[in-house]
Parts: sequence; structure tokens; C-alpha cells
Amino acid sequence: MKARVLDLDSSDVVTIDLPQVFHTPYYPSVIHKTYVSLLSHSFQAQGRYPLAGEVVSAESRNTGLGIARIARARGQGFPRAGQAAGVAGTRHGRVAHPPVSFKRIYKKINKKEKRLALCSAIAATSRRDLVRRRGHELEDKLELPLIVSNNFESIDKANDLNNALIKLGMEADLERARSKSRTVRGTSRRHGRSSGVSVLLVVSRNSNIMKLSRSLAGVDVKAVDSLNVMDLLPGSKPIRLTMYSQNAVDALGKFNESRPELEKKAE
Repeated sequence: MKARVLDLDSSDVVTIDLPQVFHTPYYPSVIHKTYVSLLSHSFQAQGRYPLAGEVVSAESRNTGLGIARIARARGQGFPRAGQAAGVAGTRHGRVAHPPVSFKRIYKKINKKEKRLALCSAIAATSRRDLVRRRGHELEDKLELPLIVSNNFESIDKANDLNNALIKLGMEADLERARSKSRTVRGTSRRHGRSSGVSVLLVVSRNSNIMKLSRSLAGVDVKAVDSLNVMDLLPGSKPIRLTMYSQNAVDALGKFNESRPELEKKAE
């Protein structure tokens, strides 16, 4: 399969053969499983103070008083005296089965399965139907996968990046991301504002454009050697509009070498 390489003014530069990774079949179940596994590693372990609800002097008054035999706080002459305490199911009592910090809350996944999911997600960025289904606004002239020349990596100003994306036909999608920008409920919790998700720029590691990540609403810049499934599926919804530099495509050409299991056809 061939693809066009575009310049910053959306003119054709050259036509190249796509790497083998773009021929990987689409496995939505494997991609979602990998997303859940990666997301689970960001969860914070929770625990409770072992003596919570038990730091009280309480004992049962046994039978013969016409009251339940549950443990009650000792003493008299103050409100807490005689109240049930020290056991689960009582007011100010302990939790019956509290969360423990040593519980394994992350999901494991096989290495080959994780790699297959990434290859499948990268290949899915060339499918126009999946990108549109996620809500991205695509102009008719855009051909996927979207590949630009290496001059794109030398951009070091947000205004130049914005102008380049508009010339490449992404003005509608950038406006969609800006229109979804809003103040979230957690303003008092240091969360600030949120915005929609627009194009993902995949470039080589040592490029000037790397420092422009999040400079535009919804636009992210990612190095090709640190690309993962979560970058291509924000919110687990496939698949994100992605633009590759020519250097990034060359790097993807070596991505699944000596991995014949990734070239199996979908059953």
C-alpha cells in the first residue's frame, strides 16, 4: 500500500510504500484489553488505618438487660456511653471489609498481545471510517494515513503549527476541539479546564516540535519510540486522527521486524 507525503502547504512531495505495520488486521477486542491494562497501572492503591473504628473501650453487657448483646462503649454520663462501638455495622464502627493496599489492582497482559494491539491501532489510523466514527471532522481531500515531510518537525512556534495544520485541512477538527473546551467541576481541585481531542502528531525523538505538545487545544505531540495504545485511543474510543512525519514512518518500518506473529491474517 502506498501513501502520499505532504509538504507544509499540503502539496505532494513524494509517494512512499507504507511499512508492514500498516497492514496489521484490526483487532478491537485486543486493543481494548491492552488499553485497560495500561490504564490500570495508573490507579493508586488504597488502604485504611488497621485500627480505624476500634480505638474505643467497649464490651458486651451480656444477657438479662433486654438489650442487644453487641459491644457498647463503657462509661456513663456522656453521649457516647452505651452506644454500640468497636464492631462492624455500628455508627462510628469499623468497616467490615476495607480496601487493602497490597491488593493487585493492575491487569496483566502478554507482551505479544500488547505489541499486536499497538500494531493494530497504528494500522487503524489509516481507516477513514474509524476516525470519523470517533467524531473527527475530516475534509474530503485528506487521505489517511496522513504523512508529512520532515520539515514539519522543525516547527518551533505554536502559531506556525496552527497555520500548518489549517493548510493541511484540519481547521474544522481544530475548531471542534476548541469548542469543547470548558471549565471542569474540579476547578477548586486544581484541574482547571478540559478540551476536546484533536490530531495526534507522531514525530522523531529529537525534533523541535516536541516542545509544542498541548500548545493548541486538543493537539498532542508524541515521539514514535514512546507511542502506546492510550495515545491512539483517548477514552478507549478508537481511533484518533493521527499525523506522522516521514522520519516516524521510517522508524515504524522497523517496528515489527522478526515478528511474524503480527502478520497473521484475521480469522
